Amino acid sequence: MAAKRATQADVARMAGVSQATVSLVLNAEPDRVGPETRQRVLDAISKTGYSANPLAQRLARGRNQIIGVFTYEPVFPQGNGDFYHPFLVGIEREAERWGSDLLLFTSAPVENGRRRLSGKARAHLGVTDGCVLLGRTEDKQELVHLIDDGFPFVFVGRRELPGAADLPYVGADYVQATNDVVGLFVEQGHERIGFVGELSDRESIIDRLTGYRTAMRAAGLRPTSFDPAELSPAEIVDVVVENHLTGLVLAEAYRAGSIRAAAAERGLDVPADLSIAVLGQPDVPVEPGTDDAGSAVAWSGFRIPREEMGEQALSLLIELIEDPSGTTDRHRLLPCMVEPGATVSAPRSR
Repeated sequence: MAAKRATQADVARMAGVSQATVSLVLNAEPDRVGPETRQRVLDAISKTGYSANPLAQRLARGRNQIIGVFTYEPVFPQGNGDFYHPFLVGIEREAERWGSDLLLFTSAPVENGRRRLSGKARAHLGVTDGCVLLGRTEDKQELVHLIDDGFPFVFVGRRELPGAADLPYVGADYVQATNDVVGLFVEQGHERIGFVGELSDRESIIDRLTGYRTAMRAAGLRPTSFDPAELSPAEIVDVVVENHLTGLVLAEAYRAGSIRAAAAERGLDVPADLSIAVLGQPDVPVEPGTDDAGSAVAWSGFRIPREEMGEQALSLLIELIEDPSGTTDRHRLLPCMVEPGATVSAPRSR
């Protein structure tokens, strides 16, 4: 028969103290226990082989020091690059600093490429002190319910909710970053610069388009934007030629390589005939079904501070957990780093 596991009561009897005193020692509160008493408790722990239940200790303090991480899309997708990886690196680094464990929620089934934060998945959040949420396809009504329930969470990426719901987030300042990228074109003498981005209510696209339009108007230029959803790369180049555009800013980086290849097929050199910048990570992934035309190019654009966003999101969440009614800034936008790259230059006459 296995030996009986030592309990806190066994430690208390051996040390000649109360269980409350043992608990104070285990919770590292030396100011409330004398040094001699503390040493007797430590000696008793050593002799009995007592091992404290960390979860029970955490719950006794009102927190279990477990932070949830929920992603609306699969966190380990096939063929989608490493979109989540830098965010998770930052989250993990900050969790270690705060002495918190991370719990990745994966039980919600993926349907049509996305998860829902409802039903069993929502119930599981109760295991944690709070949750960091990431993803492109969130259900905003689910987020409203979380706020109404008083559950602490932070979204990675700027999000706005209907009504007066105040959603805490850490995002990137796409408005200013896009404004700065358009400035690269203007400085090189471009006057006809197009914006390629889907017609969407996604805040990340809206912010990029806002930054583009603001920069164009400030330079006295006419904005020209179009949705590429129904257009092939060759058709996008057709739009460029028909509208005499000399520059393109791309809201989504994955199109860059195929557009560059289509431009080459039309005899257009990038950047001499057509300058291109990507409004996101300049290390552009290769688009499925194309060659590697975009993989070795030093793309112009800006870099999203994804690791820092992960760090700041968890830091903000901890602040909200520890002081839910505090005055901490619940909306944080981090600056992006503009990279001049090699795909924007002065236009030459066609």
